[in-house]
Amino acid sequence: MKLNYRPEIDGLRAIAVLAVIFYHAQITILDHQPFQGGFIGVDIFFVISGYLITSIILKELITTGTFSFKYFYERRIRRILPALQLVMLVSFPFAWSYIIPGSFIDFSKSILYSLGFSSNFYFHFTGQQYGAESGLLKPFLHTWSLSVEEQYYILFPIILLITFKYLRKYLGLILTLGFIISLIFTDWSIKNYPSETFYFLHTRIWELLAGSILAYFEIQLGHRSENRILNLLLPGVGILLIGHSIFFFNDKMFHPSFYTLSPIIGVCLVVWFSGKNELITKILSSKLFVGIGLISYSLYLWHYPIFAFYRIKNFTPSEFDKVELIFLTFILSIISYFFVERPFRNKKFNFKKIIYILGFSFFIILSMNLIVIFNKGYETRFSFSNKPYYIKSKEFEVNYNYDDYSNKKNALIVGNSHGEDTLKILSLTNLKDKIYFNMASPKIRKDDYNFQIEYLLKFLEENKAKIDYYDKNWLDHLTKQYANADLIILTSDYSENDLKILDRLIQLLKLDNKKVIIFNNALEIKQQSSYNLNRLDYYVYKHKKLPKNKELKQIEKKMFEDIDNTREINMKIKEIAEKNNIYLIEREKIFCDLVKKKCPAVTDSGYKIYWDYSHITNEGAKYFAKKIQNNKLFLKYIERLLNITFN
Repeated sequence: MKLNYRPEIDGLRAIAVLAVIFYHAQITILDHQPFQGGFIGVDIFFVISGYLITSIILKELITTGTFSFKYFYERRIRRILPALQLVMLVSFPFAWSYIIPGSFIDFSKSILYSLGFSSNFYFHFTGQQYGAESGLLKPFLHTWSLSVEEQYYILFPIILLITFKYLRKYLGLILTLGFIISLIFTDWSIKNYPSETFYFLHTRIWELLAGSILAYFEIQLGHRSENRILNLLLPGVGILLIGHSIFFFNDKMFHPSFYTLSPIIGVCLVVWFSGKNELITKILSSKLFVGIGLISYSLYLWHYPIFAFYRIKNFTPSEFDKVELIFLTFILSIISYFFVERPFRNKKFNFKKIIYILGFSFFIILSMNLIVIFNKGYETRFSFSNKPYYIKSKEFEVNYNYDDYSNKKNALIVGNSHGEDTLKILSLTNLKDKIYFNMASPKIRKDDYNFQIEYLLKFLEENKAKIDYYDKNWLDHLTKQYANADLIILTSDYSENDLKILDRLIQLLKLDNKKVIIFNNALEIKQQSSYNLNRLDYYVYKHKKLPKNKELKQIEKKMFEDIDNTREINMKIKEIAEKNNIYLIEREKIFCDLVKKKCPAVTDSGYKIYWDYSHITNEGAKYFAKKIQNNKLFLKYIERLLNITFN
């Protein structure tokens, strides 16, 4: 069933997409980013989608008594997939040229999940925080919202049809209750489960239902507002609410939440009260706004990969660059609108042919990205002649089990992946002749790799009793490891929660008569906006050559300056160590030269020390093992602590 065309809806789409583009572009005026709340544009789209989809379904049900799922999904396919697959196909060569292997795998996975209408789940479960700097380098992060809408398109028509058929009298009440319950739950959830709340449908459904409620009452009444005064005043109020959210919201606030209600109400006011003779409606219905609104889907699809690939290749764009990139976004969007969107939506274009074209395109996209994943991102794309320099960290045998070495002391290492680095280093020193190093397993639960310190505390506080969130094998291992440990080594990339509980954990360990030493925080030598590349790797990636001695020295000086990134955390760790009278190993004294003010990037033999922004290679572990082995004060301390003697 055809809806009456409302040009002001396209005008709202224009505001929404421009807000999103300016937000992601990080437009800056006089050192201020005025569009910090531009992410709200996605929420505007949700309300519009809820309104239009519900209008389509209800009008067809009321007019014909039935609903054609086939026709409904045909329209969605014509609308969504052609342009989306085009952007995916065009993006692939740029990903091949610019994205490093590990991130190339991430790129391909995000494409595959987008094809399966589930990229919102992918970005949540991979820990991608929306609005974070790292997200600006993921070309298809923006497809999370498309996945939410596509999931809505799949579920909502079925639910609405059942409700209409069996509970038609209560449909308005059910929609309203659904809106209220979802909103209240969302406001609670954002404070407890922020990532799920941002990315998932169940906490966005109230925004879609806001539009659905408008559509329901419009169809029930046969019209929208007929009050002239309200029709003149409230669309302006709606625009003010939308504008306020775009210019005064920011990504530090809880969103979505009760705060988000403000722009949602604004959109509803415009949709419900707009009329032909009203100023806001005339502005939104102007050729400029309608034109941008018509290409808004293509604009949304193109803008994010364009900016992401630019940032990957060139870092942060200048303001002039941003204008050029936005101009390019418009050019590509106009082309894809007229040559892809409109032809595929034209009913004269046989749907079977569309399915064949999209099916073939789907197969190509699927095949290319699966091949990338299976081939580990094609690491050789960025290889150079000096292979030892580029050797990455090979698999290191980490011992997560306790073995009875009666002639050795036992040291249990507790920490995350940086704890594994510590294990690499210590296991390569002559300490291994008298000390057996093993590590608490990270496999507590599938998502708990980084919570070793927290779980050791819970293990001690609950007297080693079986707790339902522990994996039994892990609990058995830790019980045995802990009981036989002569020394506990705490070493991690400490989270805020780790810092809060360190003091309590150390006190419990000492009450248990455990000897404790602690490493301070891991170094972070990350080149900003570089997909977690360290400064050395980024130089090679950007210049396509190895640094000469002069450039290498500059890189190592910069790496020394990066110590400041962890200074505040390390001060807290130092205070805790001094308070509890335990030995503190300051990583910078091992990993850097404090006199020459540099942190080495390569070993004396030319092997690369770090394989990402802070984790070390096996060659790096050997290099630092020698430095520890030469640290007589540390060795003497360990001898006294464990009552052993090294040769």
